[in-house]
Amino acid sequence: MAPPPDRPRERLWRLGAGALTAPELLAILLGTGQGGEDVLRVAGRLLDSAGGTLRRLAARPPAELQRTAGVGPAKAARLVAAFELAARLDREVRPTAPRIASPADVVRVMAPRLRDLSVEEFHLLALDTRSRVLRDVLVTRGLLDASLVHPREVFRPAIAEAAAGIILVHNHPSGDPTPSAEDRAVTRQLVAAGQLLDLPVHDHVIVAGDRHVSFATAGLL
Repeated sequence: MAPPPDRPRERLWRLGAGALTAPELLAILLGTGQGGEDVLRVAGRLLDSAGGTLRRLAARPPAELQRTAGVGPAKAARLVAAFELAARLDREVRPTAPRIASPADVVRVMAPRLRDLSVEEFHLLALDTRSRVLRDVLVTRGLLDASLVHPREVFRPAIAEAAAGIILVHNHPSGDPTPSAEDRAVTRQLVAAGQLLDLPVHDHVIVAGDRHVSFATAGLL
């Protein structure tokens, strides 16, 4: 049996699902092996029974899944449910990503989430070359501080998304959107980092109730 740090579930939490092999992902769905046999062996044998491809495995009837030793009705049901979810996800139409052409667009996208919060949240919007939102990332929650909003934590997800630029957004629970000295310091730090990485910071928008301030509009970038 694999030591705890190398078990599929622990590897998933540590490295992310994308780092796991197909047998490791199947092992997580199966949960346990059989008669002391490691669940990874059962998962590998299950995948081998379908010629080593997930597509063929997903096409097999539930009764055939149970022909693999260690796969009973409950485990087969989990597999069938997972394959059906994957098929439905593949059929879903991806919602159109919002396009950011002005600070008003940022407010339209983010204000419903931020305006009534009792604590500050700092987000980044990763944009593609057409200024569409690729991803909204929560960077930190709590009082805005330069030591917490490190450029690494801001730009790492933007680089992972192959973003062409980013917009910073956070809220002021006080209802006053006036940028604080800390807001300005954090923005300067991130703008400078973006210039080094050739990943421009297009704006920093502060949402406060029904009001907002755009650093770009105010000439503060």
